[in-house]
Amino acid sequence: MNKDPGLSDEALPALPLPEGITSDFIDCSSSCGLDFHVLKAGEPGNPLILFCHGFPELAYSWRKILPKIAAAGYYCVAPDQRGYGRTLGWPHHQPFGEVELNDFTMTNLVRDLVCLVYGLGYTTVSSIIGHDFGAVSSAMAALMRPDMFRSTVQMSHPHHPPPHPTAPKKIDIQAELAKLDPPRKHYKWYNSSSHAAQDWDNPPQGLEKFLRGYFHLKSADWDKNDPRPLKKWDAKELEVMPEYYIMRDEHSMPGTVFSNMRDEDLSKTERWLSKEDLRVYCDEWARTGFQGALNWYRAQTASTPQSARDMLLFAGRKIEVPCAFISGEKDWGNYQQPGALEAYTDPSSVKTFYFRGARFIEGAGHWVQQEQPDAVIKEILAFLGTL
Repeated sequence: MNKDPGLSDEALPALPLPEGITSDFIDCSSSCGLDFHVLKAGEPGNPLILFCHGFPELAYSWRKILPKIAAAGYYCVAPDQRGYGRTLGWPHHQPFGEVELNDFTMTNLVRDLVCLVYGLGYTTVSSIIGHDFGAVSSAMAALMRPDMFRSTVQMSHPHHPPPHPTAPKKIDIQAELAKLDPPRKHYKWYNSSSHAAQDWDNPPQGLEKFLRGYFHLKSADWDKNDPRPLKKWDAKELEVMPEYYIMRDEHSMPGTVFSNMRDEDLSKTERWLSKEDLRVYCDEWARTGFQGALNWYRAQTASTPQSARDMLLFAGRKIEVPCAFISGEKDWGNYQQPGALEAYTDPSSVKTFYFRGARFIEGAGHWVQQEQPDAVIKEILAFLGTL
């Protein structure tokens, strides 16, 4: 595979990794086209656990978790997924109109993970654990390939089952949100738009303040986070969510963050996201740009034809391996899709007796594995102990 010399691992500074974690590349270019950058801890040959990050994160987001899970006798691997970080083989800085969205449909993203498993020298995974968009990866991997992915944990984004061909058409939530006063828009649709990457790449407040603010607003350190279940997929229900989910129509995401961070103490989140850690995110995103990662939103939003066609293949399919849900108690992500959390106990979504329960971590918001790593490690180990 031809590597862009400006993006090759040889040209990049070493990551400030905790003791017990190493950085590596797993060449899967002959299968899925990617040369995966991974962080790993533990001994190869031990039972494999994969950790999938979300947006706008990286494998680095698992730095506090990997060593202690590995110490319990597991081989822990966290990849930078397609479109993110130091993984190579996807087109960096590709214009919006030139993206091949089929590369980012869920079947292809799970294919990436299957190839990674083989590239690591394994044929089965004891558990696949995912956070945010990585939770979608972890649930879909287990749903599509239960023979390979033997258990799964979702964090901060509950699994909801694939659509059914005869299901009633959902309302046009964008059109309904636009009718509110003031008009609003859904962040997933915004992130799918042609101008989102330009906004994310060039925040007026600077990338460091923007990302610090974004992490702050979705954490337990923002005292306005008061999540609760929503009754239905309806504009009036959704508008109670914070503006980083249901945005004002005139705002970009940097504008949303700037508006909501007025009078907030930027240093609050340094307890769990140090200046050095934030610099890792800023340097990586400044180097790659955000479009590759935002392609996940483009391919997964319900209005995207590739996504709808892709997921109909799995209509009626349910998770048939042990699973659990772990999240921060101050995370609106638990409820952003009304009914998703309750679906874990629906036998048409998850096989009866396979759901091991939901755990909500005190003092954590959306970035639960970074905000409260010890509590997350305890819950993961407890789940693994049930297998």
